[in-house]
Amino acid sequence: MLKSLVLLICAGVTTAPYVYSQASPTASRVADLQAGGTFNFASPDYTQKTFKGFGFYSTLDFRNHLGIEAEFHQVNDPTSSEGIYERTYEIGPRYVMHFGRFSPYAKVMVGRGLFSFPPAPSNPTGGAEANLAYNMWAGGFGTDYRLRRSINLRADYEFQQWGSFPPHGLTPRVLSIGIAYYFH
Repeated sequence: MLKSLVLLICAGVTTAPYVYSQASPTASRVADLQAGGTFNFASPDYTQKTFKGFGFYSTLDFRNHLGIEAEFHQVNDPTSSEGIYERTYEIGPRYVMHFGRFSPYAKVMVGRGLFSFPPAPSNPTGGAEANLAYNMWAGGFGTDYRLRRSINLRADYEFQQWGSFPPHGLTPRVLSIGIAYYFH
């Protein structure tokens, strides 16, 4: 009896720390990264026409709700033979929340916008008159939808403000629909 009691006490003392311990994590996440492409619709205030085009974006979320986003947009006047377009390069912080498969976010971006003006009436050769670049900022919001483990769908709305665009600035609004690959 004493031998059984001593054996039971020794077994309890040696295994007790393992009963209260947690499992070691199998993996840890440094950041969430996704990269994708978009189809864009822009309503610039330069003309009454809707510009259409494409874009690319990438997000890096280094906290659960905070990250950074980089974007490229190329939108063209579809009815213009002069090659009128807007091209933007942007980067900035974003705040994201998670609700199941949906991840709505808000963002503030800064960057550079390139505008291709139509030819001047005095230009006999046609083609774009000039490509001029302007500093710009943008605010926007949207949501990413987790379609599959590695595939996200995106809907995004962005309001841009181009500084020093003649005569009073340029304020296009861009709607983007896209798909991205989510890196694990």
